[in-house]
Amino acid sequence: MEALLRFRLALVFLVFALLSLLARSSSQDLQIANAERRIDLTSHIIKVYLTLKVESNGASPASEILLAFPPTQVDHLAIVKAAASVGKRKKKTYQPLDVKPSQQPDSPNGTKYYSVSLLNPLGKGETITLEVLYILTHSLKPFPEEISQSESQLVYYHDSATILSPYAIKQQTTYIKTPSTKVESYTKVDPTNRVDKELKYGPYDDQPPYSYSPIIIHCENNNPFSVVEELVREVEISHWGSIQITEHYKLVHAGARHKGIFSRVDYQSRPSISGLSSFKHILARLPPRVHSVYYRDEIGNISSSHLRTNSQKSELEIEPRYPLFGGWKATFVIGYGVPLEDFLFESSDGRRYLNFTFGCPLVETVVDKLTVKVVLPEGSKEPSAVVPFPVDQHLETSYSYLDVVGRTMVVLEKKNVVPEHSVPFQVYYNFNPIFMLAEPFMLASAFFFFFMACVAYLHIDLSIRKSQNV
Repeated sequence: MEALLRFRLALVFLVFALLSLLARSSSQDLQIANAERRIDLTSHIIKVYLTLKVESNGASPASEILLAFPPTQVDHLAIVKAAASVGKRKKKTYQPLDVKPSQQPDSPNGTKYYSVSLLNPLGKGETITLEVLYILTHSLKPFPEEISQSESQLVYYHDSATILSPYAIKQQTTYIKTPSTKVESYTKVDPTNRVDKELKYGPYDDQPPYSYSPIIIHCENNNPFSVVEELVREVEISHWGSIQITEHYKLVHAGARHKGIFSRVDYQSRPSISGLSSFKHILARLPPRVHSVYYRDEIGNISSSHLRTNSQKSELEIEPRYPLFGGWKATFVIGYGVPLEDFLFESSDGRRYLNFTFGCPLVETVVDKLTVKVVLPEGSKEPSAVVPFPVDQHLETSYSYLDVVGRTMVVLEKKNVVPEHSVPFQVYYNFNPIFMLAEPFMLASAFFFFFMACVAYLHIDLSIRKSQNV
């Protein structure tokens, strides 16, 4: 028995050793000839553009390339995209590549990985240029954490002057774009250069795998830190000609918290120096040809909104009841209708499907938790959702007026949503048109029985009286 247990333990260790050896050999087979990284700090949503020229030196072809992220960034990653660059200059095209999380057995210091699958394996001596975009949220930390109405908002950003990678990098450069020219301090890792709103780190030559040089940038950022803590979007489909959308928002200003008193006189009379990081207007981009638009909160309707619409787009500019400073919150509801023929179609196999936009309509806004509820008509069967990125989904049943068995509701949930998630998704379902007659039949039946009851009541004598003797 002890010999069998020892054999199993030895087998487990052997498997781990082989996996580690394969991972290391794969890392040694690839190297990055040139890398350029551009970090955009002009908004509270950080966008990082990464250009990698990867070359293969191994005997066996490489089918995937690993992207490494420090553990402090993984929880703030909202999206990771990659594409292969083909051609030069004006003839350059981009081929999207599949990106998914990857587990590696020998990750140092809790490094997390994403795997980029190549369309064609990379042979020895071949090169490929990758264009990578990843977005970070909640990565700009206010410092100081509290400011008065007349103070500017300062934030700091943590990163590395060198690119974290499991591969050796021959040459690399990092550019960081700041929101303004006011930079309180920044870490210098020679060579470092600053020109106007741009910091340049590098070029650095012959960096070994997993090189990491911590840097901190402390700068001014008065852009509004608009964050929706929770957004629930209800999309109700009616085959009688309209789709009704209702959106419930819990909005917060996630910047430096406001301290002291709020003076509306100073805020309105000196807008250039009072409340620079606050915001009182929010722009929502709605679908074209919207109608029956409303904007209200718990108190009632809010009239301070402006709607601009045409056949191409619709923009709703809303104004909360009070300007939002750091730490202040607002809850409200936006509702509108759209024509059925613009978003509901029929597939080649006879199924109906909704083609709608995922994400949040508010511009430059992060959503911590988004829930999309698609309410299908009563009688819909076999629903299925197609979303271009991972989401949690399940089915529920909702009840409305004149419903008998209830309506199937497809629920999609996702955390850490950014504007790049505002892409179309589809919900497919089967529907028998005979169910469209259910509600009119119920109404007609109700009126008929009510009419018959009235007739019966008028013709039946329910009075109690004494019979007369003849």
